[in-house]
Parts: sequence; C-alpha cells; structure tokens
Amino acid sequence: MKKLLSIVVPCYNEEESIPVYYDAMVKEMTEMNYIDFEIIFINDGSKDKTLPIIRDLAKKDKRIRYISFSRNFGKEAAILAGLRASKGDFVTTMDVDLQDPPSLLPDMYKGIVEEGYDCVATKSTSRHGYSFIRKIFTSLFYKIIGSISKIEMVAGARDYRLMTRQMVDAILSMTEYNRYSKGIFSFVGFDTKWIEYENQERVAGTTKWNFWKLFKYAVDGIVGFSTAPLIFASFIGILFCFIAFIMIIFIIIRTIIWSDPVAGWPSLVCIIFFVGGINLFCTGIIGEYLAKTYLETKKRPVYIIKETESKKRV
Repeated sequence: MKKLLSIVVPCYNEEESIPVYYDAMVKEMTEMNYIDFEIIFINDGSKDKTLPIIRDLAKKDKRIRYISFSRNFGKEAAILAGLRASKGDFVTTMDVDLQDPPSLLPDMYKGIVEEGYDCVATKSTSRHGYSFIRKIFTSLFYKIIGSISKIEMVAGARDYRLMTRQMVDAILSMTEYNRYSKGIFSFVGFDTKWIEYENQERVAGTTKWNFWKLFKYAVDGIVGFSTAPLIFASFIGILFCFIAFIMIIFIIIRTIIWSDPVAGWPSLVCIIFFVGGINLFCTGIIGEYLAKTYLETKKRPVYIIKETESKKRV
C-alpha cells in the first residue's frame, strides 16, 4: 500500500497563483507515482476569488482538500490548521507562489525514506527579489536570534520542509497561541537534512509581507524563543545606575575641590530625555512579554473554520 504525503498550502489573496501552482503540482504528482498525495489549501480570509478557485479544484480532483477561515488569521494559523487536518504519513508545508519549488520534493522524500532523516528542510542561498532594506534587516534578524536563542535558527530557512508523522505530532503537541513555526520546527528537534537552493521569484501576484509585518514576525520569533531581551533590559538598568553613581561622586568631588556649582540645564534636559527613552525602551520589552502572556491566558482559538471540502457553507 502506498504511503500518503500531505501538502499544506496557506493562501491569502492568491487567485493568480493557485492555477499555476496546481498545474506544477499535477506534473510533480504524476512523476512521483510511487506515493499518494493530498493537497490541503488553507484560505486565510482571502478577499478575492481564492476560495471559489479552490472549490472548483476540489470538485474535479479528489486529492484536493481545503479549509476556509472566517477571517484572516495569518500564515502561522494557516500552517497549524493544515497540519492538524493532514492525514499523511509525511507532511510538507509550501507557499502557493512557487517560491518553494515542487521539483525538490523527490529529493526531500528520498532524504526521509532512504537516508533516515525525520525532516528535510530547505533554505535559500540568496535573497534575489528582496529590497536592500529587507536584505539588511533579514540578515540582522538571523544574527540576533542566532546569538540569543538556545535553539538553532538557520539563516535563510524557509517553511518549506517535508516531515514525518512523528515530527508533525510533536509540533501539534505545542498548543501555544503565539506561534513562530521556524522556531517550533527547531524546538522539537529530530534529525534534519538541509537542502539549499536559489531564491525563486513569485510566479504571479504580489507579496503580502510588507516591512511592518516582517518586523512584527521577527519580534514574535525573538520573544517566543528567547528571554535575552529581558536580561538586556535588566543590564541596561544596572548600567545606568552605575553611571549615575559615578556622576554623583564626580559632581561632589568637583564642587568640594573647585567650588564649581552644577551648571547647564540644557545638558540636564538631554540626560533626562535620554534616560527616559531608555526607560521606555526597557518597559516596552517587558510589555511585549506581558502582552504575549496575556494572549496565552485568554485561551482564544488560533483560528476559526468557516468551511471545508466536506462541510460546505449553508
């Protein structure tokens, strides 16, 4: 009996990409006739014709399944929903814009079945198509999180990876609300093989990741998998207390020896603003951790399903 491979594909306003992706996957599934497939499209609250297109595909191809959210919950929620719905012995997550080449699937499958890995993951060796600012901040993010996190964060790692059912079950056992999949994949461990490839351009449509969204995503990754920012805030507080103590001693000595009164309100104002800014910065770090804790304690669902291929909207 053939094994089943589940492919999880998050979609948000991807009406142009889905037909191109489906054609590419049909070709790949035909060539990989030694395994059965199911493709699970996750409609993440799209406003275009994404859902009708997915419905039509599900009608004509029984290998197509889908989940449609009640609104946009984000890519992390879509990945989680797809993993929960997957039935395969192996599961992979892919982008629908073909920046994750389907042609890598045979080698990824071979890495698990023949070489004994639990996961075969991909990473891009270049950042073609990225803006100059995005390249700088992406590189900076991986350097920061790589140095402060206790788990391995591979630079250039993508969500595109093939996993065994055992690894997927381990991922699903982590029920946290604030999710950062790249960190979760690393946290659960398991033997992972990395495949490198050149970054691919989108086949259609436009990216939904602007600078602000990427920045928030990076903050989620740092806060979710490191407490180093809290230690940094404490260190800054201790440092400024030490500097203030030294300055007090300096002022006292200068006044006693040279009878030099304390002068210069402009410098005092600058110091107040500087220290106040540092204080607010450190308070913001603590607030970010408190906010994540607050969201976890509310126990809200990560996503809400409105429709699936087996439960149509009435």
